[in-house]
Amino acid sequence: MANGLRIATYNVENLFGRARLLNMDDHLAAQARIDALGRLQAELGRKTYDKPEILRLYRELKDDIRIVSTRGKLFNRSRTKVTADGRGDWRGWIELKRDRFTDRTVRNTARVIRAVNAHVTCLVEVESRPVLRRFAADNLRGDRRYPHEILVDGNDTRGIDVALLSRFPLGGLWSHTDDRDAGRRIFSRDCLEVEVLLPGGRSLWVLLNHFKSKGYGSRRRSNERRRTQAERVAEILDDGYDLRRDLVVVAGDLNDTPDSVALRPLLELNHLYDVLAETHPDPDERWTYYYRRREQIDYLLVSRPLRNALTAAGVERRGIHGIEALTGGVERGFSTVTSPRNAASDHGAVWADFDIAT
Repeated sequence: MANGLRIATYNVENLFGRARLLNMDDHLAAQARIDALGRLQAELGRKTYDKPEILRLYRELKDDIRIVSTRGKLFNRSRTKVTADGRGDWRGWIELKRDRFTDRTVRNTARVIRAVNAHVTCLVEVESRPVLRRFAADNLRGDRRYPHEILVDGNDTRGIDVALLSRFPLGGLWSHTDDRDAGRRIFSRDCLEVEVLLPGGRSLWVLLNHFKSKGYGSRRRSNERRRTQAERVAEILDDGYDLRRDLVVVAGDLNDTPDSVALRPLLELNHLYDVLAETHPDPDERWTYYYRRREQIDYLLVSRPLRNALTAAGVERRGIHGIEALTGGVERGFSTVTSPRNAASDHGAVWADFDIAT
């Protein structure tokens, strides 16, 4: 891999920044602070303020919160005195400060990414770009750091988006959050197109995806939604790329198996290849997720030039809890993954190596 290119995709299963106020081992102490926050919120909503009480509560919580003002002032400059007489004197809100990533789950997630050690990594289920940047700064350093990252807010109201970490600079960026079919947004999150500027002047085009889950709504409707999403990604590829010449990757969690009807418009597209199918003839070796059975729902689909340069591919599963039982002892997990709660993810990370100079 030293002289080649490695690309990966990984569903990190809800990489969210945690409010400092909530990130406490002592749940009773955390509840006391939550109660204090509720009292402060109630006081700030009153027509006439109890200024000593507001100041007392703020001092108790100031390590965990910040007061944001957009009109008027709640405090004096040194924040030693409440200057507003009531809610009508200022406009603003309480914002929770975010803690640094210290939870074992997050450290295990980072361990998987470091183990895969890809040049370009697609991440699925990330809350925001600030969270992504802080996660990388806290956990991905040295020769496994990523100086370039991108995330664009998608359509999911829960704030789970697709993101990209890259060792190489980024060029063009296109979002498809507003693509519609019969007036309805097509993508549950986005199909985010990112241009990665490889050494030597070539561009790598990565289309990041997280298709509709089977777990919400009726099975028929979710199948139809994934099929519409697969059809749209195929259209984007047909309209914008020459898969016989361009370096193109469709990466992410497509939430369905290779034999599904829903994914057929994409998986059967000419000159687009599944790296795991290319390197693992036995379908049972390609699984990336377990729910009642082992199945592949995460993909790296590549254009012909990348397929021709493909040298190896695999799935990093050591961050999944219970991997020993799921594989009959053939695979062993990281020693730091000791329960479902601190598992890195319930997905494996798909990676592929290409004989392309970097």
